[in-house]
Amino acid sequence: MIKRYTRPEMGKLFEDEFKFRTWLEIEILACEARAELGEISKEDVKVIRDKADFEVERILEIEETTKHDVIAFLTNVAEYVGPESRHIHYGMTSSDILDTTLSFQMKSAGELLMKRLLTFKDVLKKRALEHKRSICVGRSHGIHAEPTSMGLKFALWYEECKRNIKRLESAIETISVGQISGAVGTFEHLTPKVEEYVCEKMGLKPASVSTQVIQRDRHAEFLTTLSIIGASLEKIAIEIRHLQRTEVLEAEEFFSKGQKGSSAMPHKRNPIVSERVSGLARLLRGNAMAAIENVALWHERDISHSSVERVIVPDSCITLDYMLDLMIKLSDNLLVYPENMLKNLHLTRGLVFSQSILLKLTEKGMTREDAYAIVQTSAMAVWADSNKNLKTELLASEEATKFLSTEEIDEIFDESKMLKNVDYIFARSVEKD
Repeated sequence: MIKRYTRPEMGKLFEDEFKFRTWLEIEILACEARAELGEISKEDVKVIRDKADFEVERILEIEETTKHDVIAFLTNVAEYVGPESRHIHYGMTSSDILDTTLSFQMKSAGELLMKRLLTFKDVLKKRALEHKRSICVGRSHGIHAEPTSMGLKFALWYEECKRNIKRLESAIETISVGQISGAVGTFEHLTPKVEEYVCEKMGLKPASVSTQVIQRDRHAEFLTTLSIIGASLEKIAIEIRHLQRTEVLEAEEFFSKGQKGSSAMPHKRNPIVSERVSGLARLLRGNAMAAIENVALWHERDISHSSVERVIVPDSCITLDYMLDLMIKLSDNLLVYPENMLKNLHLTRGLVFSQSILLKLTEKGMTREDAYAIVQTSAMAVWADSNKNLKTELLASEEATKFLSTEEIDEIFDESKMLKNVDYIFARSVEKD
């Protein structure tokens, strides 16, 4: 934990105060490690620990001249410490504190995102169980397919959220490394024991091999993981946006008292949160691509990655934190309309049972091709005439009734059997955890 600084919420992790406080802690820990090794006196380290401090405005003022942020920082710290500051940054390169701090920030951000994801998972589970048997029509290509349930939609998202939790766990582990290895990673002027000491105190692991920087495939994995999580949120948001369409209205974002949907049309209730999430997911994907392009650096390092990361790392972490907060509230308060679901299920007047009829005819000995032709002929008649329904068409079909009795046709159209396997699906998913 950083001295004199409690780990903050997401936004403050990337502010100058927290960044410089982390730099200072790393520098002091390196001095402590050298004192433990007998390289400098513990008395000098005590002076450093007691007196070391900085002022953000002063660092920025010095940087105007130095054009180097780490040198400006060290100059300001020396103003507080005095002669003992000669021990600070001994044998280190700028990236030792820059990259170790960035890893610490990203690890801390990942842990905050994990809390959000775990909460989101719980909300999805609750809504899945609530709507386990809320029958609705499934859609493929946007066209009515066969019946499903709203609970299964939530269960699908719940499983994806669990996978995202595993991805984030892995990404946090990957990024949780530090380095105090010197100008090109060879420990030319410091023993690796200093790195081990600092990393342990910071809750990180030493990078097994580094150059002047921690390798950027780690950062790319982290930011790509955030973009995948964002894509999952967008997937849910797009489903909600469709379900809230006036012609569908099977679900709807909660509309609070006093909320306004349009400056021109007082009747509007728009899926603004879902649309916002869809847009922000694009930022995460763009940032992930920039992170991937940062992987290839010249030799032991260049700084083409640095300016990019100052934007994409905080922006992606803050953006996903915001998106998760939005989606937790949206999902928890989502309005669901089972009556409209049933109404939409019946819009196609029995067409959702076409496969059941096809399979039943083949069970009776008809070839699949002939069965398909019979069912499709009846189905097309229903599409063409809004006064017709598939059940009636089949009962009037001499070809179909040669193989199926009235009782068998009635059984096929029995809605009570629509979700006969939903318990099985829930038992191996939502209800298993």
